[in-house]
Amino acid sequence: MEGRQTLTTTESPKLDRAAKHRQRLVAYVNWIDRTCSENPGARVALRAGLRQNINNRATFAMNRYIAPWLPENAPDATQRAYFTVAALIASRPRAAQDEDDEDEAPEGANAERPDSGPGSTGAGDEAESAAPAEPEEPERWGPSLGSAFAEAVAEAPGRDGEMRESAAESRLNMLTRQGTNGIHRSLPASVLYLRQLDVPVDWAQLLADLIAWPDHSGRIARRWLQDFYRRRHRDAHQAGGDGETPGNSPEEPPA
Repeated sequence: MEGRQTLTTTESPKLDRAAKHRQRLVAYVNWIDRTCSENPGARVALRAGLRQNINNRATFAMNRYIAPWLPENAPDATQRAYFTVAALIASRPRAAQDEDDEDEAPEGANAERPDSGPGSTGAGDEAESAAPAEPEEPERWGPSLGSAFAEAVAEAPGRDGEMRESAAESRLNMLTRQGTNGIHRSLPASVLYLRQLDVPVDWAQLLADLIAWPDHSGRIARRWLQDFYRRRHRDAHQAGGDGETPGNSPEEPPA
């Protein structure tokens, strides 16, 4: 009997490292999103950091909202990722922001407060202890920016416009060639254009990619491109189109 009890405890579902990391990033972007909706002053302060270096005085007011979420002794590159994503969220068209709030509001009010982050105590922890059991396979990654660009090309009901495939491919390739400074300067134009087209952007995944960009930009860029071409190929195949996809492979690839 003792052996069975030990086995049951060992097999209880646990978040692995990647899932825990994403969980915290999701909590951060949800809280920034909510703060921007409810606090116009915070939205103005966060929006001022767009395309700015974190040592620029224009970003100093952002620390009031971002500092509690930063990992301890976080390097500048990590901090800049947090600043950039917060500024992007704050810079979205207001209509799009309100729509996202309606979609995301039911998804755990606990995660949208800074006191629900790791190391907190009080109401946030009590709510967490009373939460339902964790899923057996917690989410570890979200849709990449490449998937968002592919979505922008696809026709969608109710969307005001769409991005030409050549333009999406050009923008995406330009981003994948950027160094750390370049990616932070170049992202806003493309990401905000995606949002104008009502294309959802997974802010938590974008934040994770920006954090890892200094050391793993090649791997991240490859994933963005593969996600883009994979989705475009699937869309063309499902539509039964005659034209070739960007990968020059209109037929279904071999298994």
